[in-house]
Amino acid sequence: MIYRFRVILDSNDDIFRDIEIQYDASFEDLHNSIQQAFGFDGTQMASFYDSNDDWEQGDELLLFAMGDDQPGMADLAIHQKLEKKNERMLYVYDFLSMWTFFVEVMDIYEPESGVDYPNLALSVGNTPDEAPDKDWDGAGEEGSSGSGSGDIFDGDDSFDQFGYDDSDGSAYY
Repeated sequence: MIYRFRVILDSNDDIFRDIEIQYDASFEDLHNSIQQAFGFDGTQMASFYDSNDDWEQGDELLLFAMGDDQPGMADLAIHQKLEKKNERMLYVYDFLSMWTFFVEVMDIYEPESGVDYPNLALSVGNTPDEAPDKDWDGAGEEGSSGSGSGDIFDGDDSFDQFGYDDSDGSAYY
């Protein structure tokens, strides 16, 4: 069987790839296919995450195994985790830049003769030079209480784990 994945870059622009891959290929194979399809050099760490219909992040599948109880991408075949159409995962490449992708099983079908898999079936949009910015504090969203400054500690002077009133700097002298 062949799985056809739609891999969408989390961006304001339409940038996605449709990747066809064998059902018994590993998640490492899918990871490598995504890197190639988007033009990455493959030098950074990455993870897949289980997801639901609302694209909420679930359990992590690491690039490399971290012991017997947490397999790596090479240890798990795609069909062992994804069994039907419309199942979803998140994929994050390069944890400093946070290239984030929505990954969905679009179709499952018999292989076509003469097609080598994995196969890049469709490519829409160009990969930007840098990862799209993330709106971590919710600024700009309707009904958001974020200040928009991007500093998650703005206005939070209430937490002082050591009990010092350091407003005059005396805690440091």
